[in-house]
Amino acid sequence: MSANEDQEMELEALRSIYEGDESFRELSPVSFQYRIGENGDPKAFLIEISWTETYPQTPPIISMNAFFNNTISSAVKQSILAKLQEAVEVNLGTAMTYTLFEYAKDNKDQFMENHQPVNSTIPISSIISVETPNTAPSSKKKEKKEQLSKAQKRKLADKTDHKGELPRGWNWVDVVKHVPPPWMPDGYFMSQLSKTGSKEDE
Repeated sequence: MSANEDQEMELEALRSIYEGDESFRELSPVSFQYRIGENGDPKAFLIEISWTETYPQTPPIISMNAFFNNTISSAVKQSILAKLQEAVEVNLGTAMTYTLFEYAKDNKDQFMENHQPVNSTIPISSIISVETPNTAPSSKKKEKKEQLSKAQKRKLADKTDHKGELPRGWNWVDVVKHVPPPWMPDGYFMSQLSKTGSKEDE
């Protein structure tokens, strides 16, 4: 049986075994990922196995470079990969992808016993602390652009009191214009209004 036929049979077997398994992911017909451990588990990790053209007669490529593993130290990754390579040598010449995934699942605690989470929040918090002082001056610069000119300030000061509020009655109609001058006899406006009213009645 050729390597390609072996791979086709193993691919069908993997699809059948891991159907509906959220931890398994087929990246391509020759490349697969499996999450060892539940989502949110601090000791969970992701293994990626890729087949070469001559697999399974030659070893597959095993990787732990997925972003999912960014909290795992390189020493722990190297240790896991070394243990998986030992399993590869034992199973060389046979379909071993399922075997490797299951081996990692069975030995998860042992693989991760020296795991100390690399604090991935440090760069994020440092980014925030770096951004905060940078954003403050930029907002001040924007405020300066929107400042009023001296003439505009004077106009505003004339209209408002010292608190910046408009005085009571600033929008009232100018009543003085409607008050009759003192030399005009009392009742003059009323007589004028009655005249206009009587004309309209006619």
